[in-house]
Amino acid sequence: MTGRAWVFGDDIDTDALAPGRYMKYAVDEIAKHCLEAIDPAFAAAVRPGDVVVGGRNFGLGSSREQAAAALRHLGVAALVAESFAGLFHRNALNLGLPALACADAKRIRPGDELRVDPQAGRIENRTTGETLACEPVPGFLLEMVRDGGLLPHLEKKLARRKGTT
Repeated sequence: MTGRAWVFGDDIDTDALAPGRYMKYAVDEIAKHCLEAIDPAFAAAVRPGDVVVGGRNFGLGSSREQAAAALRHLGVAALVAESFAGLFHRNALNLGLPALACADAKRIRPGDELRVDPQAGRIENRTTGETLACEPVPGFLLEMVRDGGLLPHLEKKLARRKGTT
């Protein structure tokens, strides 16, 4: 995965990712307002393949899966942060969005071109030439992410058991 870095700070909460006042709408509408309280241009300017980078405790707050769904809907290819709130981290993976913990995430600058390798646990910053180590995504979770998330992964497994694939 290679994309441009969108860098945010510590404690980005789920209300910034999926504002509560839009929760009655479908994910396409929620996504239009993703991170608008922090960067009003983000939802319109982010491109498929881009990488969202955060500091500590990314995704804290409520367990709303729409926070990760909005990022995925916008085409974000991966999340990188110093640390993630537990429920958000699992929601991201369950929705097919790789989330990598990287102690050196704050070395990444806005607009840097990143190549993210979740299996190897490596982020190559093509802008600076630096390579950052991160926690690799375990194989069983990476398989689920590659299948598009938990539900498509389970459907694929069920189909295999039934002999339809």
